[in-house]
Amino acid sequence: MLTKKNVIVREEAFRYFFYFMEERMNIFWEKYYSSQNLLTKDKVFLKHKFTNVYRASDRVSQYLINNVIYNKNYINNSEEDILLRILIFKVFNKIETWEFLTSKIGEISVKNFDSEKISSLLSERIKSTPIFNSAYLMTGSHKDFNNIISKHARWLKMIEKYFIKDKLFLKISNSKSLEDIYLYLTSCPFIGDFLGYQYTIDFNYSEVINFDENSFVKAGIGAVRGLKKCFLNYNDFSREYLIEYTLDNSEKYREKYGFNNFKNLFGREPKLIDIQNCFCETDKYLRAVMPDLKIDNVRIKQKYKRSNNNITFFFPPKWGINDKLNRECIQQNLQGLTLF
Repeated sequence: MLTKKNVIVREEAFRYFFYFMEERMNIFWEKYYSSQNLLTKDKVFLKHKFTNVYRASDRVSQYLINNVIYNKNYINNSEEDILLRILIFKVFNKIETWEFLTSKIGEISVKNFDSEKISSLLSERIKSTPIFNSAYLMTGSHKDFNNIISKHARWLKMIEKYFIKDKLFLKISNSKSLEDIYLYLTSCPFIGDFLGYQYTIDFNYSEVINFDENSFVKAGIGAVRGLKKCFLNYNDFSREYLIEYTLDNSEKYREKYGFNNFKNLFGREPKLIDIQNCFCETDKYLRAVMPDLKIDNVRIKQKYKRSNNNITFFFPPKWGINDKLNRECIQQNLQGLTLF
């Protein structure tokens, strides 16, 4: 009979995982209420850039949800059109690129999708400004598309062939699970495990598909580094199991480490995608506070710079939290506060 192994955590590092979640949420709420106070006393947070605990709260995700998925001005709103807009936005993952494209060609839909026209526009733009967000490392090499010179043109041709002509959007909209969508996506050129999972979650923000975010997870490279630092017997388990283990035992470890003041997102507890994300960010944080724990990268690249641009927060309506957010906004107005 096989003996089930117990998960063994590296206590000091794993403690920082839960510290990161609580302190990063404290910063989120300070920003949400437009506090003029110092956001945090933590020098690492003040110096370096870290994403939110909840992926959907980040600026680019908020733009995607607000302006791409649930944009009431769009006329063409078939399931294929919605998924196409999500995919085009996420390939570049850059608000400025999306706004440039829509200013030039109008509403993007399956009917008016012209990969050569879009490629031509982007070929001109890239001469003066980046078109891809540096947060994701975008590959662009595949034998079927290597005759196309530019990376953005290869991506657009791939979308045209696989998603539109071969009707992959239709298969995705009829999927039975998040994992099915992930498998469809990763069967395409250029879309590896990390992007496949990220795009799956982005599609799931829409009304086209609706699966529990706790039903499937895939660890990205950054999360893997965080997992290696937090678990002493990392190699005894799958990466995804350790993410699920952390979610399932969050309350126990918050109690153990003394981080019981975690304020969730309007009643929504973190999901597997958020835990995965936080392992990636904890890896970065540990580079600063535990520099001797050297696993892969040792330097935090991005510096923190507070943005002066406001965010009008809006989440997928199916989450059922927007009415709570609106009450918070009313409360803020009564207090003379401005949402940032």
